[in-house]
Amino acid sequence: MLDTIEKFNTAFANSELPTLDAMVTENYVHTNGNSKAIDKTSWFNYLKSRNQEIESGMLKMEGYNMDELHIELHNQTAITTAKISTSIIKNGVITENEYRVTNIWVYEDDVWKRAAFHDTKIK
Repeated sequence: MLDTIEKFNTAFANSELPTLDAMVTENYVHTNGNSKAIDKTSWFNYLKSRNQEIESGMLKMEGYNMDELHIELHNQTAITTAKISTSIIKNGVITENEYRVTNIWVYEDDVWKRAAFHDTKIK
């Protein structure tokens, strides 16, 4: 499970969309603390836009770290909580944030896939 989470975080930080696509369920639910829940298609539309900003140099991910990870297993479901610290440069401006996150993972087709995400900004 830990290897899967690390692979997912690396793929997100590096904007590896095919890897992320293979690592989330088809009925994936993504919720940020400041917006309503969106589905997989909407989240990938955001990721594609973010990827364009990265490729153009407008956005640079300086840091993406997960700390305080806790994994609770329930048969073929895992609930994970953690603190995420990010550092980005967008249009030359450095922004650092921290979030509390909860993820739900399911064991599907012999691999762990993320089924849901929620975050709350703490800094």
